[in-house]
Amino acid sequence: MGLSIEYLDGQTPLDEDEKEGLIIKSITTRQELNEFEQQNIEHAIEWLMRRKLSKEQILTELFIRDLHKRMFGEVWGWAGSFRKTNKNIGVDFTLISTQLKQLSDDCLFWIDNNSYPSEETAIIFKHRLVNIHCFSNGNGRHSRLMADIIMEKIYNSLPFTWSSNNLIDATVARSIYIKAIRKADKGDIGDLIEFAKS
Repeated sequence: MGLSIEYLDGQTPLDEDEKEGLIIKSITTRQELNEFEQQNIEHAIEWLMRRKLSKEQILTELFIRDLHKRMFGEVWGWAGSFRKTNKNIGVDFTLISTQLKQLSDDCLFWIDNNSYPSEETAIIFKHRLVNIHCFSNGNGRHSRLMADIIMEKIYNSLPFTWSSNNLIDATVARSIYIKAIRKADKGDIGDLIEFAKS
């Protein structure tokens, strides 16, 4: 039977070969997939809680890939590997590594020079990261966790609450989040910052 997924507005469809990377072959529905992915993400968060990390460790391709693998590696065989095809969002897949290096360098500069307030730095990083769209799946959840890591590990602040809602199902909160992302795409990140804090 295989995995059958209906995609919501703002979600990137998986290619058939990417679906083949599913480790737990008994998963056949979006709900089952969400449950297994959430369990995996909770394991990644537990791992993070035990780590003291510097900005120089966090803002690297190695860490960004490792975090994705820890978030999704129990579910997807390709977790932590950059996508190998172009999608409906994101840079050309051949530019992912270069764009990610530029983003990481920019963020280190912003932090070292107090270019933006902490919340703005974390959200600009999150927004640019999701627009690079490094991975085949999980980019939104990964970029939100990266923003939380920047707040917690670099700025010693509380993580964002992201409206304390499930943003992977069709909810009012998801609709507000997607509108904030699209507004940020046009250069206005104010609503995205407010949503992250709500």
